[in-house]
Amino acid sequence: MTSKERIEALLNFQKVDRLPVIEWAPYWDLTIKRWRTEGMPDSAQTFEEIREYFELDKMLDIWGSVRGPGCPAPSGHGQPIVSNEKEYEQILPCLYPLMDTKMLENIAKAQSEGAAVWYWFEAFFWHPRTLLGIEPHLYAFFDQPELMKRMNEDLLEYLYKVVDQISSYVSVQFMALADDMSYNHGPMISKATFEEQLAPFYKKASDYIKSKGIKVFVDSDGLVDDPVDWYKAAGCQGFLPLEKQAGVDLNKYRRKHPDYLFMGGYDKLCMNQGEDAMRAEFERLLPVMKQGGYIPGVDHQTPPEVSLEDYRLYLKLLREYCELAAK
Repeated sequence: MTSKERIEALLNFQKVDRLPVIEWAPYWDLTIKRWRTEGMPDSAQTFEEIREYFELDKMLDIWGSVRGPGCPAPSGHGQPIVSNEKEYEQILPCLYPLMDTKMLENIAKAQSEGAAVWYWFEAFFWHPRTLLGIEPHLYAFFDQPELMKRMNEDLLEYLYKVVDQISSYVSVQFMALADDMSYNHGPMISKATFEEQLAPFYKKASDYIKSKGIKVFVDSDGLVDDPVDWYKAAGCQGFLPLEKQAGVDLNKYRRKHPDYLFMGGYDKLCMNQGEDAMRAEFERLLPVMKQGGYIPGVDHQTPPEVSLEDYRLYLKLLREYCELAAK
């Protein structure tokens, strides 16, 4: 099977020759810096080139940004770009750019050779937070709900346009609505706030994405025990990255949601602890791997504590268990 065929079949709970062997998250710069000292060639520079170096399945990412050229940058991480509707209107000319057509043409060519494609989109919690800043954004749910609503209405219209544009070039296997709405103790907002201010946008977005034949994932770090239910009720179909250190239990999620899709879930903190520890983690995930609808992978970026030798061992075991799970 090609990578595209394999991922499409797996996400429809159909039989595959083996599970996909992929890396969905870019590597830490410090991880790459370490690996260069341990034998990784300088010729592998981009994320795609590094994945080719490790001979992973071909999966191309479309990483679009809601903020185009000339958009103001925050003064520091988590700081605001705008603080009110007037300032939002001033930067509108540099927001919501369409995709570069040359990039889409190149991706279409790679897909004609069997590559899978996924699209990462800054969604309805993430986008206003980026504009308003982390702390002001949380206050804005109560102090500026109309501004938040306008931002997300604009974002929804933008989503329609870029999904149409991308779909005219390539077949997207799944789309990740990136939100990072949770931390290691759970969601940053209440269920009532989510349902009132965010769920209507997710429902419209997921309905439109699914109408194009694209699976809808949500990307949120942290403990997502409750948000998994919230997003599913709003029409989303899957979740990633499932961080074990935050208390996420993939097996529990699958028991509760046998039809839900998942990606990630492999505890990155065991990857420098030797083969026994890494194999035990695969054994923990194997029941879900056998059920379909799950793409195994590191539960976030591979940390710099993991040597190049460690990572090669992880990939060796990943390939072994991806074959085993499909038998």
